Amino acid sequence: MEETIFNSLDEAFKAPFGAVRSGEKVTFRLSVPAELGCATPYLCIARADDEKPVLLPLQADGRREGRDLFSLVLTAGAAGAYFYYFDLYVNFTKVFCGDRGEGTLSREPQGPRYQLTVYEPEFRTPWNARGGVMYQIFPDRFCEGVKKSEMPFADRYYRPDKDGEPYFWPNEVDGGLLNRDYFGGDFAGIESKLPYLKGLGVTLLYLNPIFEAHSNHRYNTADYRKPDPLLGTEEDFSRLCRAARRLGIRIILDGVFSHTGSDSVYFDKEGRYGSGGAYHDPNSPYRCWYVFGPQYPDGYRSWWGFNTLPEVNEEEPSFRSFICGEGGVIDHWMELGASGFRLDVADELPDDFIQLIRTAVKRHGEDKLLIGEVWEDATNKVSYGVHRTYLLGKGLDTVMNYPFKDAIIQFLRCGDAARLERGLMGIVEHYPKPALDVAMNMLSTHDTMRAITAIAGESCEGRDRYWQSGRVLDEPHFFFGKRLMRLGFCLIFTLPGLPCVYYGDEIAMQGYKDPFNRAYFDWGCTDETLRDCIRELAAFRAGCDAFKEGSLRIRKAEGGVFIFERVSENGRALIVVNRTQAPVVNEIDGKSIATAEYDYSLFSY
Repeated sequence: MEETIFNSLDEAFKAPFGAVRSGEKVTFRLSVPAELGCATPYLCIARADDEKPVLLPLQADGRREGRDLFSLVLTAGAAGAYFYYFDLYVNFTKVFCGDRGEGTLSREPQGPRYQLTVYEPEFRTPWNARGGVMYQIFPDRFCEGVKKSEMPFADRYYRPDKDGEPYFWPNEVDGGLLNRDYFGGDFAGIESKLPYLKGLGVTLLYLNPIFEAHSNHRYNTADYRKPDPLLGTEEDFSRLCRAARRLGIRIILDGVFSHTGSDSVYFDKEGRYGSGGAYHDPNSPYRCWYVFGPQYPDGYRSWWGFNTLPEVNEEEPSFRSFICGEGGVIDHWMELGASGFRLDVADELPDDFIQLIRTAVKRHGEDKLLIGEVWEDATNKVSYGVHRTYLLGKGLDTVMNYPFKDAIIQFLRCGDAARLERGLMGIVEHYPKPALDVAMNMLSTHDTMRAITAIAGESCEGRDRYWQSGRVLDEPHFFFGKRLMRLGFCLIFTLPGLPCVYYGDEIAMQGYKDPFNRAYFDWGCTDETLRDCIRELAAFRAGCDAFKEGSLRIRKAEGGVFIFERVSENGRALIVVNRTQAPVVNEIDGKSIATAEYDYSLFSY
């Protein structure tokens, strides 16, 4: 401490740690070398999008051991992301943010600023999600409960070869059936596997889109109010939700509200649904949902340029009412048994639209969950030139924690614990605690490489799908990858947030990018290595209250050894992760803790 001027991660310099509620008091302290001759340092702080910071003087608190001490008590303002640094007013010297929160002296006019996240004082997230375990299912590829004799639409191709690789050829000219091959997974199949999921410790299921759509991923919605007929009926879905609830498992759905399919009731470019679609009928009730160019119907605005995904104008009142209004899409699925939603591309939805979605979801109970897809730090994300506010208490409950995933995968590949600490603590410091407690922590998803492939495989950057096709780990790399996967699961199950297992990761399914990361679940796999690991971690997690809302204290981050605690009023847990090729012995609180190579140790108090 005596050598440090300021450290935002240390409560000796900033208290309380991390994000704060609006109206909460925050204390800042500086410890400045006396030889600098600093008389009145200033905190320079500005809310996001404000160009000019407010300058607030720190008061002198005396001198100790050759250092001048200063402090300031600030009452946090309105919810928002604030950025700050300190100006010492000595030879233009300023204090900017360095590694691990430590202040660095600089005479440059600018540098990396610290962030203070201020969130709504009434922000709460569902209590019943904390301490739980999530499992993500890509519905077509999990389990076929009802054997398919025919497809509900003629342009779908059924895959009886459950061990076959998903088709990846891009177009009809090349014989391609990308996204048009179906393995037949359905609601009945998921229901049949609920005891299996319960045995893994799962308390929450996240299903990729289930609405009727004309691709196997179903992100090109055709009808928001109907389940895809290949999955089953509304009653099948309700029965699944009821059966899951009896086992203590709740189900959340994927809400795709930034775009629809061109092949949909609403747009109907392909003419599948007859008259009434916006593409063919300028008087369609859905015409105002879309933005067309001057040469109607061509030149319409589409998601990332894909003309099969026309963008929706989320500012349009009739669309907002259709999704969020009384009796709308949200109500429809919640009344059928859903317990919340994950919002696809949340960055592309207006903040006030997300707030309406939140209101619709919470109409069905404060225990209902709303998650957003955000790949970066959600508290300082800028999209379309606007600092987003969806994680400050009026929008999302939480987000998918891709920054954690990236930091963990990098640690598992390279074994740099100090880098892992930096990657984790940036998020832990910035996120409102209610959101952090239920953040969706994962090793892989339907949008990324399979975890074991990312950890132990070759990089696929710059490689096309033909290179990725059929490429699997050799036996030594597969065995090593499973050992590292255990460490990865240990981290996502014990760090702040809600661990999420992507279907098949528990049996080390392999695969590079879409569609290879979406193969059919191998129900013939008898390897229990990772499943046993998950069961152990789920039981450990359930048995200690510290994992519900406990703070994170990092005790050691050196080389390949990462040691941390989770601490709450009613529980404490210590976790040692050894990502080295030799056993290690660490002295923690006067006790010697031995951890084998590529292994972890767990303790609760």
